[in-house]
Amino acid sequence: MACPYARFIERDDETSSATAKLTLNGSVNDDALAEILSFTGYGQTSSVKPELKRLPSSDELVTYSNYLQLNRLLDSQVLLSAKHDQNKHPVHDEHLFIIIHQSFELWFKQILWEIDSLRAIFGNKSIDESHMFVSINRLQRCVQIWRLLCDQITILETMTPLDFMEFRSYLSPASGFQSLQFRLVENKLGLTEKSRVLYNQTSYKKAFPSPHEQTELTSSLEEPTLLMLIERWLERTPGLEDSSFNFWERYKRAVAQYIEYLQSNAQDEPNPTARDAALEDVKKTADSFRSLIDEKFHQQLVARSERRMSHRALQGALMIMLYREQPRFQGPYQILSLLMDVDALITKWRYNHLILVQRQIGNKQGTGGSAGYSYLRSTCSDRYKVFVDLFNLASFLIPREFLPKLTTEMKMRLAVANVQPSSEDNAKEDGEELHRTSGKSANESGLIDKDAFHPVND
Repeated sequence: MACPYARFIERDDETSSATAKLTLNGSVNDDALAEILSFTGYGQTSSVKPELKRLPSSDELVTYSNYLQLNRLLDSQVLLSAKHDQNKHPVHDEHLFIIIHQSFELWFKQILWEIDSLRAIFGNKSIDESHMFVSINRLQRCVQIWRLLCDQITILETMTPLDFMEFRSYLSPASGFQSLQFRLVENKLGLTEKSRVLYNQTSYKKAFPSPHEQTELTSSLEEPTLLMLIERWLERTPGLEDSSFNFWERYKRAVAQYIEYLQSNAQDEPNPTARDAALEDVKKTADSFRSLIDEKFHQQLVARSERRMSHRALQGALMIMLYREQPRFQGPYQILSLLMDVDALITKWRYNHLILVQRQIGNKQGTGGSAGYSYLRSTCSDRYKVFVDLFNLASFLIPREFLPKLTTEMKMRLAVANVQPSSEDNAKEDGEELHRTSGKSANESGLIDKDAFHPVND
């Protein structure tokens, strides 16, 4: 038997609906078509026509070259070695050096574009499911860009130290430290001046003397950072103080049971040396959990810049990690994982740059007057990780068998959809039930939890 097919029939004599223009197996069947369209969510075509974008006039046609402004872009590689050499002989590898750093700056601009969009999203009090998808997509893009930036350094490594020495003297006092966009990336993510290592024994801001640069830096410091907005978002995690499921109280009891279990196992160890070592490990584990459970202890760590997020935000992040398989937490879990990816890749990029510098100039002073390799090495520590708290949460995970069980009400809150058919519905045919609810919205059908599409924003 031939497979059913549908095709559109153009009619010049009248304005017809989609159902009148579409045929099944060569013949019009309005009733069958109306039913199909109701299943797929399509109805009558709208009478409102979309506004068409204005096409450029003949004297302003867009071309590949003028759209990308290639004349300006490709003419911006000015080699100082050719400019200052009396014989106008450029150093060959200076061209690569300029191209790599210009491409860095273009990608930094794109990263800033994505960070600003994420800050706008998480600045909202309510974040629905569509925003979660967009946030994940844009964070994934940032991750891929940072991977590319790490790889680009390997291209620069094809330049030998002797090649670099041929034109390095022309660069002073310029320095990669003077990349304003990279400092803006750090600031907008949430790196604080307190966490920075002093550059030439002074604030990094001194490297940007122009009023425009100072204005940009000031704005990036005064506006809410992505870390601040993620922190506020995590503080609204559903279930932290739910009437039917108080996660934090249940978690503390579960930790106590877990510690007792570890201590009991350690005490049962027949070998005295092994028993003492096991008991010492249990004590260290208990102290580690205490640093999170005891809010005063946590505040002390925040004061020493060893932690960045509030106590409540860490509770929310921990709950998301422990119950990540719940539908409503799957998106937030991806967000947390991608934030750690970004942090890890920035650290990797710093380290790759550090090794490059060591290979090219050893322990020489940087062209901008910094300690060079020694300074760069100090920036590869955890103090430069903005979301270091998310990495450290792995210390506070507990085995699944000790994990507090979600109540039925809490499971419903964390479910995307809640299907509760009545006894009358169960008695009907599946097709009949589908037809009965197809004309209603999801909420009218009773299929969608009204709170399900506002993840982690209670």
